[in-house]
Amino acid sequence: MDPAPSAVRLTVREAIHTLSSSDDCGLILHTLRFLKRYLGETEDPALPEEQEEFATVHFSAFLRCLVRKLSPVWLELSPDGQLEELWDSFFLKGPADQAFLVLMEALEGTAGPSFCLMKMAQLLANFLSQRRVAALMEEQCRPQKKPGFPLLQETLLSKVVGLPDHLGNRLQQDNLALFYPQNYFPLLGEEVVRVLQGIVDALRGGLDCSVSFVSRVLGKICIQGRQKEILDVLVPQLTALTQGSCLWQRVCWRLMEQVPDRTMEAVLTGLIEAATGRPEVLSRLLGNLVVKSKKAQFVMTQKLLFLQYQHKTRMLQSLLGYLAMDSQRRPLLVQALKELLQTWGSSSAVRHAPLAQQQYLSAAILICLAHLREPELRDSQDELLASMMAGVKCHLDSSLPTVRRLGMIVAEVISSRIHCEGPALKFQYEDDELSRELLALATPRTEGSSPIEAGGPSPAPTASETLAKTMDDGVKSANGSVPQAGPQGSDSDRDSDDEFIPYDMSGDKELKSNKAPLYVRDCLEVLTSSEDMECWEAALRALEGLVYRSPEATLEVSVELAKVLLHLEERTYVSGFEGLRRRALVAVVVTDPVRVAEYLISQFYALNYSLRQRLDILDVLTLSAQELSRPGHLKRSPQQVSCGSGAPVLATSQPDHTAGSGWRAVVEERIRSKTRRFSKGFPWRELLSSPNEFNSVAGYFFFPLIRHFDRPLVTFDLLGDDQLVLGRLTHTLGALMYLAVNTTVVVSMGKALLEFVWALRFHADIYVRRGLLSAVSSILLSVPAERLLGDLCDELLEARSWLADVAEKDVDEDCREQAVRALLLLERLKDRLPPLSH
Repeated sequence: MDPAPSAVRLTVREAIHTLSSSDDCGLILHTLRFLKRYLGETEDPALPEEQEEFATVHFSAFLRCLVRKLSPVWLELSPDGQLEELWDSFFLKGPADQAFLVLMEALEGTAGPSFCLMKMAQLLANFLSQRRVAALMEEQCRPQKKPGFPLLQETLLSKVVGLPDHLGNRLQQDNLALFYPQNYFPLLGEEVVRVLQGIVDALRGGLDCSVSFVSRVLGKICIQGRQKEILDVLVPQLTALTQGSCLWQRVCWRLMEQVPDRTMEAVLTGLIEAATGRPEVLSRLLGNLVVKSKKAQFVMTQKLLFLQYQHKTRMLQSLLGYLAMDSQRRPLLVQALKELLQTWGSSSAVRHAPLAQQQYLSAAILICLAHLREPELRDSQDELLASMMAGVKCHLDSSLPTVRRLGMIVAEVISSRIHCEGPALKFQYEDDELSRELLALATPRTEGSSPIEAGGPSPAPTASETLAKTMDDGVKSANGSVPQAGPQGSDSDRDSDDEFIPYDMSGDKELKSNKAPLYVRDCLEVLTSSEDMECWEAALRALEGLVYRSPEATLEVSVELAKVLLHLEERTYVSGFEGLRRRALVAVVVTDPVRVAEYLISQFYALNYSLRQRLDILDVLTLSAQELSRPGHLKRSPQQVSCGSGAPVLATSQPDHTAGSGWRAVVEERIRSKTRRFSKGFPWRELLSSPNEFNSVAGYFFFPLIRHFDRPLVTFDLLGDDQLVLGRLTHTLGALMYLAVNTTVVVSMGKALLEFVWALRFHADIYVRRGLLSAVSSILLSVPAERLLGDLCDELLEARSWLADVAEKDVDEDCREQAVRALLLLERLKDRLPPLSH
């Protein structure tokens, strides 16, 4: 036989019947006010046992009855708004978890747009504004023995975190601003702080609490990509609360330890980003989580260091500073340094990793070195030195200047820190912003180090400020200001000339005897056999001008002169030696392009040449082709015109003309300034026009250079270790292709270059791939569109598939950008090319 129903059950059943069947406003109000006794909201509340039974058994059913009765007509039964106020109070004053679930259920099941839908949305907004979510989470943090409690928590977790999505889909254009993610999640962050405050108060009162539900809420929000919204509110407040409270710190540690493993990465990443530049904050909020949790250790010592290289340097400093702040965590810092150096010294990583990732790894290594002490480094000295030596070799072998510079900087810092007894490594590299930033990261930081404190000693004046002050004082004295009377002294003191302004000699030049040769052959003889260094330097400086002024004389000795310049070494210090030698060699190639280009290319593939000489040959060929293709490149000023005998006519040979032109210019300027004109058109300048000199010789530059790239020599292998030269060769061929625009051999050059690109398209070196993509763009810019479609259609189809793959999957950002640019150039042929097959 079933037990008799309780008084609470009978009362609720009668109330539901009354609400469902009666339209009497007074009876409805009396019924609702009587039921509020079970919420403890009246002067004569029900017994605690009855309140508990109502809350746990009957409250949800009663709220669903209220939702079913909601309508404008039903609320208008009480014109003074008492019925609507009572209706709202059951949702805002009763158990928060059940009220929240009933509201979410009603919102999802109500057809809209309608009055009922908007009424419940506004009620939910009031529910959030009155901090009822904090009450909901506090209830879940208390010890529970209900059989269905885990299922209830899972449902609440899904509804609380997914509220913006649910409401956005349901309300659409009528959505309220409070339900937007950028407004809702900061509000939820404030609620989490209130819940944690309640937990701290309960612990101080000797009560048991759990932060598991709050940890799950935090983890689910972060894994959905809303770390910034909630942690930007949560971290500053927790930072202040944990400043001087050990209990708050332990609550935060427990909060992070209870985060599920599948959401740990999202929480830690967002937390480190929110606490960027403040490792002490991470230490207070996380404690030794990285030691206790294997998942947290994997995220912080593996993923954030090796895989997620998009983070900023300050985040790295926070992460590694956190590892360095406690003795239990410092072994992880040492292990991280070892693994970072192993990856940094891997030839495969240097060859295939993106440049941004290599910079990230280098910065992480330098930050680790800044935090570790000498005894800790000494214990692993041999292992670190072995990894450093392997890494230096891989980086210096790279064809990218930035990668080589990273290797130099990191090797310098490592050798200075872990090899203190011997001389440290020293390299010469460009002092740019990247170098200064990396070296600053390696500076060991002491506790409490900070910029210049307020009120501290002012910095000493710089040399320029001192000089400016001295000159100002001298000017004042020269303008007649009376100096103060000094003490009486000797005659030598009174005759001192310290008050005079020093004469500016910064523009003076050293006078040298005029030993510059006047003929090309004389320059050749001086460069090969002269022991007079001053004469040798003068010949080198004069050679370029002599070659351009005496083309006939240059043609007689062009190949011999190119040979001398190619092998020329700097006997003594000459300012700008490499530039002088290269410009002279370019002048020789421009004067006699066919023979000299053939000679240089034959030497490029010859034995017993250094990589520097081969790179110089490629640079000279590119500059010479650029000079030959430039309009009017042979037109020189009157001071550089050569006479019939080959002797140059110097500028000083016409002093009268120079002197006479001076007063004419003054007179013309005065007339121009005194003349009034009503209108003055734009000055007309005749455009330079001349045949493209590179047209007739482009084949001599291009085809011999591309012919033998796949033939290895004893000391030179383009497809092997000499990747730097291969990369420069690809860039040179692309430049020659671009400069050959509108020439007769451009189609043949384009076809040969496409075959070259196709053979090397999967090359592992980034610099080579950049050159290949640049060459493809040069082909698309230089070869006419009709010839591309007629002669190179199949090749372009293959190239388009490859470019699309590079633009999507290449690890190097520059390669992806160049592939996209090449694809944009192909867009002009899109309508004429057949569709790409998948």
